[in-house]
Amino acid sequence: MKILTVRLPEALVAEIEAESRERNLSKSDVVRERLSVSPRRRRAASLDAIADLVGSVGGFPADLSGLKKAHLTATGYGRKRPR
Repeated sequence: MKILTVRLPEALVAEIEAESRERNLSKSDVVRERLSVSPRRRRAASLDAIADLVGSVGGFPADLSGLKKAHLTATGYGRKRPR
């Protein structure tokens, strides 16, 4: 196993040390576990955090990407502008 040295904020170090004491594991083991969480699980956790907001805004079409061309035309994107 290779060694890697990193600098962490004090608050994060305190959190890792507290978890290490609670679980009776080394700080390295705690950090390894936190780093080994798959990106898919992280993304799912992020989506869970905002799940209650999804669909809570009314008055918009189901798929906003359908309005992209109209929006770009209305805002003048791509037109030559005078200098």
